[in-house]
Amino acid sequence: MLNLDPAFYTAPGTFIDERDRIFAKTWQLLGPVSRLNERGAYTAAEIAGLKIFVVRGRDEALRGFRNVCRHRGARLLPEGNGRCGPIRCPYHNWAYDDEGRLLAAPWFGEDAVFRKEDWPLKPINVREWRGLVFVAIAPDRDLEHQLGDLITELADEPIESYQAVREERLAFDANWKIYTDNFVEGYHIPGIHPKFFAAIDFKQFSTTAHDGLVRMTAPPREGLFYRGKWLWMWPNWTLSLFAGGMNTSRINPLDHQRTELIYNFYFSDPSDHSAIEDTIARNLAVVREDFEICLETHKNYATGAYTAGPLSPRHEEGVRYFQDKVKESLAAA
Repeated sequence: MLNLDPAFYTAPGTFIDERDRIFAKTWQLLGPVSRLNERGAYTAAEIAGLKIFVVRGRDEALRGFRNVCRHRGARLLPEGNGRCGPIRCPYHNWAYDDEGRLLAAPWFGEDAVFRKEDWPLKPINVREWRGLVFVAIAPDRDLEHQLGDLITELADEPIESYQAVREERLAFDANWKIYTDNFVEGYHIPGIHPKFFAAIDFKQFSTTAHDGLVRMTAPPREGLFYRGKWLWMWPNWTLSLFAGGMNTSRINPLDHQRTELIYNFYFSDPSDHSAIEDTIARNLAVVREDFEICLETHKNYATGAYTAGPLSPRHEEGVRYFQDKVKESLAAA
C-alpha cells in the first residue's frame, strides 16, 4: 500500500473538491452544547471556508444557518460565541429572526416583486450527541451512521458529564491531510515526541481502523497524563481521554496549504485550576511538536521532490483507512 500521491495535498483544486464532497456533506463537530444553553446564544464557525452559525431560539430549539446575508452575501455574525436578538446584517441592516425569517429590509425602496418571505436564511442541519453539537450543510447520511463504531467505543465513558473549560486554536502552514496522516499513526512518536515515547510502552502501541474511526492505544507508564487511548473520527475530528476529562479537536482546512486546529478541553472538576492548566499545557505541547514535521513534509510535496512511498502494515493502518475514505469521497462526484 502506497501513500497518497502528493498532488492530493498541494493542488488548490483538490481543496475545492474536498470542500464540496467531504466538508459540506459530513457532520462537523461544532463544540459543547453548554455554550448554547441560553436563548439567543449562538456559535459561528467556518468549515473549510463555509460560514455557518447555530443559535438557540426563543422556543429553545437549536437551529443552524449559513452565515450569509441573502441580500449581498455579507457575514452576519462574527466567528465565535455570543448572544443575539434579531440577527442583523452589519452591511445593510437586513434583520432575521432565530428561525431564519427576514424581518426587515430597511430603506430598500418600493419593489412590486420583493416579498420578505421569499428571502429567509439558508438552513443547515444541527444535531446534539452526548453533550456535543454537530452541524452538516448537505449531509449524505445521518449522524449516527457517520459516527459508526464510536457510539459503542464511548458507551461507557461519561463524556456528557464533563464540563467545557477552554477552547484553543492553533494554525500552521500545511495541508489538513498531512496533519491527519500524522495524527492517525503512532509510528512517528519515537522521533517527534521523545517525552511521550518515554511515557508509553511503545512495543504495545496498537492502531486499528473501524467504522468511522481510528483507535490508537498504548499502555501508559508513570507520568503520562493521557489514559492511553486516542481516537480520530471521519472526516476531521479527534477525541483523547485523560484523567478526569478529555479533549476534542476539529482539523479545519483554511485552504490547500494552511490548517487550523480547534481544541476544546473538558473536565469533571472545573474548579481544580492548577491541574487544568497543567493538563492543557502538556496536551498542547505534544500537539505543537507535530507542526514542523508537517510543514516541512508539505514543502517536499509541493516541490515535487517526493513520490509516494510505502505504508507500514503495523503502524499505518489508520493512514490507509483515512486516505481510502478521502479517495472514495472525491471519486463520488
